[in-house]
Amino acid sequence: MTAAAIWQFIFVTALLGGGCAWLAGRAIATTWRPPAMLVGAAGLLALAVRFVHFALFGASLLAPLTLAVEFAVLLGVALLAWRRTRALPMVRQYYWLYEP
Repeated sequence: MTAAAIWQFIFVTALLGGGCAWLAGRAIATTWRPPAMLVGAAGLLALAVRFVHFALFGASLLAPLTLAVEFAVLLGVALLAWRRTRALPMVRQYYWLYEP
């Protein structure tokens, strides 16, 4: 992997895609939907991130390994956001049961 490819992954997948995954996870948790919905959201986001790599940097559009890595990264970020968003109101409302 070249240095340019690493920077592209960090910028497009981690920053742009990760930010979108964080917002998607937060939105799904705010509306009290189950975490299984994150799989579909992360899948669509992974396809969008893969398209950005394809359109801007000439990468392969449907490379299975890179698509799986991007899906795993985005799903992880979305799950973290979902968990944090669901835990914060519980800590605030039931302060005698949970510690922040």
